[in-house]
Amino acid sequence: MAITIRVGDKANRKLVTLEMDVRKSLNGDLMIFDHGDIDIVLSSSKNKVIAFPKEQISDYVYGAQNRLFAFLRKRGVVVAESIRAGSFYGSFEAKLEAPLNEDISAAKMALVNINEFISEERPYFEAMDVFVAETESDYVDPDAEHSTELGEVPQSSDKGSMRYVRDTAAHYLYTFE
Repeated sequence: MAITIRVGDKANRKLVTLEMDVRKSLNGDLMIFDHGDIDIVLSSSKNKVIAFPKEQISDYVYGAQNRLFAFLRKRGVVVAESIRAGSFYGSFEAKLEAPLNEDISAAKMALVNINEFISEERPYFEAMDVFVAETESDYVDPDAEHSTELGEVPQSSDKGSMRYVRDTAAHYLYTFE
């Protein structure tokens, strides 16, 4: 979905179009689903950015959250000392910086910077998707070099090379024949 916003003060407004997977919640928060590991919520009413794990919490999720908030901190979008764990398990949040000029919207600047962050991370996720698809196809449909033909396996009561003693009290014993 394309989002068109005007960024800047009244004298120097610039029209910016962002291509992002964004939905608006019932309370007006913007939910951004473009990142591969995290979902990002931009709450202009609460003046904060929240990053939630997508499906499962792992080191990749924590790394993505850390990179997001480091990126926003370096750009001056969030208050550095406000970055902390959120009330939802595995989430992180930070307050947006208050702009000196009241004509500039902190939420719009955060949205532009979040879009830049996701654009920088996109090649990593595309490479990971290709890697996972290739690995999955290797397991599901291996080539002739990496596969064997088992053929018909005849049925019998005893299979394998280790004989199991069925009629003893200690089932961990082996017989030597």
